[in-house]
Amino acid sequence: MSADPQPRLLVTQPIDGSVAARLSAVGTLDLHPGPEPVPPAELARRLAGCQAMMGFMPDRVDAALLAQAPGLRIVACALKGHDGYDAAACTSAGVWLTTVPDLLSAPTAELALGLAIGLARHLRRGDALVRSGVFDGWRPVLYGRGLDGATVVVVGLGSVGRALVRRLQGFGCRVIGVDAGDVPTPTGVSRQLLDEALAVADTVFLALPLTAHTRHLVDADRLGRTRPGALWVNVGRGSVVDELAMASALETGQAGGYAADVFAFEDLSLPDRPAEILPRLRTHPHTLFSPHLGSAVADVRRAIEHRAADNILAVLRGGVPPDAVNRLA
Repeated sequence: MSADPQPRLLVTQPIDGSVAARLSAVGTLDLHPGPEPVPPAELARRLAGCQAMMGFMPDRVDAALLAQAPGLRIVACALKGHDGYDAAACTSAGVWLTTVPDLLSAPTAELALGLAIGLARHLRRGDALVRSGVFDGWRPVLYGRGLDGATVVVVGLGSVGRALVRRLQGFGCRVIGVDAGDVPTPTGVSRQLLDEALAVADTVFLALPLTAHTRHLVDADRLGRTRPGALWVNVGRGSVVDELAMASALETGQAGGYAADVFAFEDLSLPDRPAEILPRLRTHPHTLFSPHLGSAVADVRRAIEHRAADNILAVLRGGVPPDAVNRLA
C-alpha cells in the first residue's frame, strides 16, 4: 500500500460502480461527472495533490500539467493509443504511464466491419429513404458492392488489424496486409508494400496509431495513386488521413466512399489540428461516420476501466504496473 494512507485519485470520466468501489477502497476518489472533458485549467487544479489519475480519450497530459502535480505517481489511460499523453514527460516527472493494450481490439474490428458494410451497401442513404415516407417497396436503386470476392487491404497489422483480418477472412475476400514494422503476417494474408496494395484495393481499412510517420499517410498524392473508386474505412486515428484531400477525392470520384470512427480534430497532441470535422466530409453522400464508438461496448468498457484500475492499484501498493508504456529508474 502507498505510504500515503489516503491517496487522492482523479478519474476524468464516469466509470462503472464496481471500478469506483475498488478505487474508493484505497483512497479518496475525485470522479468527474462527464461526459464533457475536464477543462485544462480545472484539470490542473484538481490533479494537484493527487497520486493517481485515470485518463480518457479527451484528456491531454504534458509536461506543463505534470509540473502542477508533483505528487502524481501514475497516469492510467483507459484507452489504447496514448498520443494525447506525453510519455517522455511522464518519465521525466517520475510518473508511470499505462494503457489498456488489448481489450479494445475486438470491438473496434467489429465496428470497422460494420462501417465497411454500411458504406458499401449505402445503408445511410437507404435508411433516409425508408424514413422519408416515399419508400413504396423494392425498386432497382442504391446498388452497392459486397465483400465477397473483393480485394481488401488492412493497413496496420497490430492487434486491431489482426482482429480485423480474422473477421474479414470469413467474408470470401482476398486480404492484403500492410505494415512497415517487424510484425508477423497473419495466416492467409498477402503482405505487400502500401502503394502496391492500394493500386488493387477495393476497400482499405486503416488501423494505425498516430505518429510522425503516419500523420497524413493518406494524402492527395497517395489517394491519386490508389485504385479509382476504392472505399476507405478509418478506425485508427483521424490524422492518418488528410481529411481535406479525402474530401477532394470524394468529390472527383477518385475515392468511392469514406467511413470513419476517428477524426483529426480529436488528435489533441497536434497543435495545428482542425477545429471540427470538415463540412465537405460531413455533408458528402458517400460518407458514413460514427462518434468514436470503437470500444463502446458496455462490458468491454467495464473491463477496460478495471484494467486501468489494476495499474493504479499496483503502483499504490509499491509495485510496477502491468501495462506500463514507460520505464522508471
